[in-house]
Amino acid sequence: MKLRKIMALLVVFAMMSAAIVGCSKTGDDKSSGSNTSNTSEETGSKDGQNTSSNNGEVVTLKWIMVGSGMPKNYDAWLAKINPYLAEKIGVNIDMEVVPWGDWDTRRSVIVNSGENFDILFTDGGKYTSEVGLGTFLDITDMVKSSAPDLYSYIPADYWDAVSVNGKIYSIPTYKDSSATEYFVWDKAIVDKYSIDYQNINTLAGLTDSFKKIKDGEGTAPVVLDKSGLEVITSVYDQMGAGIPALGVKFDDESRKVVNVLDQEDVLSQLDVIHQWYKDGIINADAPAVGETPSYRMFYAAQGWSGAAKTTWGPNMGAEAVTTKFIDTIVSNNTVRGSLNGISASSKNPEKALQFLQLLNLDTKVRDAFYYGLEGENFKYTADGEIEKLNNDWLMAGYTQGTFFTLSKLANDEFNQWDEVKELNANAKPSVLLGFNLDTSKIESELANCRSVYEKYRSELMTGAKEPRELIKQIDSELDAAGFQTIITEAQSQIDAMYNK
Repeated sequence: MKLRKIMALLVVFAMMSAAIVGCSKTGDDKSSGSNTSNTSEETGSKDGQNTSSNNGEVVTLKWIMVGSGMPKNYDAWLAKINPYLAEKIGVNIDMEVVPWGDWDTRRSVIVNSGENFDILFTDGGKYTSEVGLGTFLDITDMVKSSAPDLYSYIPADYWDAVSVNGKIYSIPTYKDSSATEYFVWDKAIVDKYSIDYQNINTLAGLTDSFKKIKDGEGTAPVVLDKSGLEVITSVYDQMGAGIPALGVKFDDESRKVVNVLDQEDVLSQLDVIHQWYKDGIINADAPAVGETPSYRMFYAAQGWSGAAKTTWGPNMGAEAVTTKFIDTIVSNNTVRGSLNGISASSKNPEKALQFLQLLNLDTKVRDAFYYGLEGENFKYTADGEIEKLNNDWLMAGYTQGTFFTLSKLANDEFNQWDEVKELNANAKPSVLLGFNLDTSKIESELANCRSVYEKYRSELMTGAKEPRELIKQIDSELDAAGFQTIITEAQSQIDAMYNK
């Protein structure tokens, strides 16, 4: 990519406030410039008039995603949504919502066994490797013909961000595609222990408050699952390689590829996490926990501050307050936080793309997937806004489609999506924004190194093992698996692109 294209990308992201959108498991949780689209959030229609017509044939599409498991009222919801989908585009949908704790295993089985599906949720952690395994269909041309409105709606830079070796293999979710990390607290705990949470924005700064809470509550104030606090590596651009141990710091103008685990800014935070684990601040079973409970008195989450009122608080059953602790960053990685790929063996790829277009651009469909069954999980007010009746809907909204065609919650004091747009507009671009690592020469090394990292990930990121000694072992095994070959190849590609 030439210098002027890089500059254009930066300008685009500096002007994203016109039509931008806002991941993560905690979402508990992841831009638009003049070169992207002639549509906007107003593209969403209540009746799907912008979608393809149905020629009478109805096909069933299998969509597999992660969430909190299958909703209890799934059958009733399906009976409501499928006739609408059939009428609009000749499609019925068959969902599988895999619980968080089972996702990694289930995902591996799906990919490695060649199991039948039409659409699969994916993200930056495994996306490139799944493409390398031939899991997903190359939709570079098909998306433009089968889902033209969706292709125009999603900013051009997002398509660049999800491209692998110049080809598109997934639909990026147009939402909070920059990443902002927050500390999320139960306000009752904050008040009880007089915690000055607004002035704490580092892990080390949390320690004294956690000790106070642990002594007072008699339990670990930080409850983690086996993924731990991997967020501490998020200031490094992983280039889509799917290995948190590999990266370039997002503001490093020299663009030096490093072993992230060896960097002192990461090591010092791992030291803090380990001390928490030893002091009983972190739950002792964290390395083996598949999914955290809905209530936690403290956790870290990607999102926006308004989510404290609209999502995080309601999900934990308490009033939540937040503090931003990592600058808002936009990179290929953040755009890849939520993707949906079409199976390379799908019998109906065009229909799958038409469905994703309808899901994103038809407000009625978007509301149904995000909020649940009308009349049971939510209802529309006279003004066409959403009144939630409960929090029982288990699908993870960030895995599905854009946030900007959703109906607004009636009890919101503000439109939370306006904050998402502002965060994206003001996000700090990674120095590698627009760079896509060509993995064709290092696929086997990447696969081997991912396996090494995954073997130690839980013990490292939950603090269960002394990090500096453990990292020596990890580094040794990474090097044996070809890590230095990966670094050399990545650096060579970066230098070729930026040092002309």
